[in-house]
Amino acid sequence: MRYVWRAPDPRVLLWRIMSHTFPRVHNAMWPGLVGKGPDSEPPIDLATMLRLTAAAEVNGTRFNGVDLFLFEPHVSIDASDDDLACLADEVRALGLVVGSVVAPVWPPTGGGSAMGNTDERRQFVAQVRKACRIACKLRDLGARPYGIVRIDSAASPAEWAKDPEGNTRLIAQTFREACEVAAGHGERLAAEGEICWGGMHSWRRVVQLLELVDRPHTLGFQADMAHTLLFTLGYNAPEDRILPEDFEWGQTDRFQTALRELTAALRPWTIDFHVAQNDATVHGTGSHDKTGHHCLPGDPNGKLDIVRDAGHWLRDERGQLTKSMRHICWDGCMFPNAVMMEPRTWNGILATMIAVRDAHGWQE
Repeated sequence: MRYVWRAPDPRVLLWRIMSHTFPRVHNAMWPGLVGKGPDSEPPIDLATMLRLTAAAEVNGTRFNGVDLFLFEPHVSIDASDDDLACLADEVRALGLVVGSVVAPVWPPTGGGSAMGNTDERRQFVAQVRKACRIACKLRDLGARPYGIVRIDSAASPAEWAKDPEGNTRLIAQTFREACEVAAGHGERLAAEGEICWGGMHSWRRVVQLLELVDRPHTLGFQADMAHTLLFTLGYNAPEDRILPEDFEWGQTDRFQTALRELTAALRPWTIDFHVAQNDATVHGTGSHDKTGHHCLPGDPNGKLDIVRDAGHWLRDERGQLTKSMRHICWDGCMFPNAVMMEPRTWNGILATMIAVRDAHGWQE
């Protein structure tokens, strides 16, 4: 067959010229693990998740990297230096980098409640120490140019509610100890607010906790669009709901006003950001508690205009870019394996991530 050169479509060339390069777009690897297991579907191994991510492509643009859960069977929290060197090589061979990593701070993963007894809180900090070591090593290996170490309270709202103020003080004390560990490794921690984590189950309680810890250079907030949507509705904290009980989803102005109030409080603390969709319901599979129900970007029941609403987090109250994060990450947990093994799933997600970056990104 004779090869015939054809000039590129000028529309594609223009799109590439205009497309922003920051923030980098990442894909989370933990949807291959979270909600999977004996009571659900089998986990999807890290090599498969990496391959699916690297293969996604939209008009010549691909994912820049991945965020990791430091738990087996993906990455052992006790991985050796040789193990981490192999991981770094595997990721870079696919044209990717590592960004943020999740510390396995929960009791079932070797951690302990941040408001528990002395041994439980000591185990929480020990897992943070191990996670920071891995994050630091990946950085030294040249495979991790940016990112944070993610934590939460590893405690339920029901347990927290038995002594709200006392338990919040304990969580803050544990977080301060974790901050000392992180600072010693040159890392930053980001606490993710979700309705299933005690003391972090409402936007007002998250702010209270961060202010009580008072380590703004070491501890910030990780915002997930799906989970923070539920903050506006007061799930697990009706006293802190922003949207009134008579709110209807067709009332766009009221919803945007609520997002502005929410992000005005949390955006100054936000150092890590998950792009996500939510249908205003909760969901849990396997051993995972019910939390914000992640949906695919184009789900007809999704309540978020992802590109528009991401702007509340990525721009300040004057509409100026904050440029506070070098990367953003897609998070879509507890999807069926059949959906996750479908390449078009990741192409659609990547297209959404690119659209967010084009609307709220910048060139460097």
